Amino acid sequence: MSHPDTAPVVACPQCRRPVRWTTENRFRPFCSERCKLVDLGQWANEGYRIPAEHGPDGDAQCDERS
Repeated sequence: MSHPDTAPVVACPQCRRPVRWTTENRFRPFCSERCKLVDLGQWANEGYRIPAEHGPDGDAQCDERS
């Protein structure tokens, strides 16, 4: 368990507020439940995407404008 005075401080991925990285922070890496839920909502609404080299059918993606 990290001592609060020596625990690393990270930025909340949502609001960028400083957050102590300790086991007592149940929302880490977020600063609060609100920021955690906002992030979850972005994933659920496909707000975050992982780039892929291939389309959903496995073929290489092509540019429709070509």
